[in-house]
Amino acid sequence: MTEDCGRFLHDALSTLENGHPTDEAGWDELALATVRSRREARELIPGLGHHVHKQGDPRTPRLFQLATEEGLFGTHLSLFAAIGRVHPQVLDSTLPLNGAGVCGAALADLGLPLDLLRAFALLARTAGLIGQLAEEIRNPVANDILLSVDLNNRPVPPQPHDDPRPTGHA
Repeated sequence: MTEDCGRFLHDALSTLENGHPTDEAGWDELALATVRSRREARELIPGLGHHVHKQGDPRTPRLFQLATEEGLFGTHLSLFAAIGRVHPQVLDSTLPLNGAGVCGAALADLGLPLDLLRAFALLARTAGLIGQLAEEIRNPVANDILLSVDLNNRPVPPQPHDDPRPTGHA
């Protein structure tokens, strides 16, 4: 998702002939055109929506804040933020900007090669997994979880389903 969002934003920005917008209204106009174009093509908008954080991904505002504080809030983040503001006008629903998408925008603003954005996302996940392993070493819980699942597991027979294949012999 990180690479997809970074590439999506980069592609949208590369179509501009008269330079980048200079104010929020200009960014919103570009975002509306971008979202409408994706909607007409029946393509998803990378970085929109989250399966858990339906009301807003808590990572997103913090990443925007960090980019602003460091003076690194560039064109990709500007377009991504505008997409967050305007997409309900086109999609008839409000979806949160997700952390993977904002990471793609931020990494693209840093000028990193788009083909490597996924690698940076994997690097971040790897660091998180190392932290989880370190925590498991200090405070083991895996076996307790396994035993709890094993003790509370109740088999459920499979439900019959309609076989879409034709019956009879060919």
